[in-house]
Amino acid sequence: HQFLWRSRQKCWRPDISDVERISFGKPAKKKGTGSRGVPHRLNEDERFLFDQARKKGFLEVIGSGWRPQRREAPLLNTYRNLCDARGRAGIVLHKGSTGMDDKVLVDLSPLRLPETFQAVMEECVQTVQIQPLAGTSSDDVDVGELEAWNDVERTEENDDPWETRPIYQLSPFLISWVLPRSEAKALSKKLADMFQTIEVKASKSKKPKGIKPGKNRRSGGYGIG
Repeated sequence: HQFLWRSRQKCWRPDISDVERISFGKPAKKKGTGSRGVPHRLNEDERFLFDQARKKGFLEVIGSGWRPQRREAPLLNTYRNLCDARGRAGIVLHKGSTGMDDKVLVDLSPLRLPETFQAVMEECVQTVQIQPLAGTSSDDVDVGELEAWNDVERTEENDDPWETRPIYQLSPFLISWVLPRSEAKALSKKLADMFQTIEVKASKSKKPKGIKPGKNRRSGGYGIG
């Protein structure tokens, strides 16, 4: 029995090249790819994990992926942005300190078809045959600062946010499991296969030429299109 999921075709999505550009602190070509309130710039360690995630089909982070010295989670934001650009679910393995309580998360929001999320979640659980934690909200995970899209000027009265908004203005829809390390990795690999998240031709992300990033966050150049 084939596991089925769909991804919205006609909607706003960032370009993969822009996701890479703002991860280096360069401005995006497409307006809305980044935001001053949502950090996407990666440091060297995060860049390595991001490149690995593209090859493996899931992101591995230690703990929450939260960067305490900057009080933000650029790696999680950038990976979610990439998943949105590709129209794929986001799979993240949060490695716990004991190796016995790793958390595996699948975020269906980049598929942008909220009316299908419940059914996809149920079929996903049935396929992997492992009971997830109860609840699918974003309450128990740091996915960076979600901007309230109500605060942003709406383009039309009946604007559908899933069609027109950047991913950082949309709530995650999460399926989560807590498992020992080896089982968590095996599940992440299976999910990557089910949701077709591996980038076969993924190469090391290359720094775009030309524009020099500003010396600090206030000097712009962070994908504020």
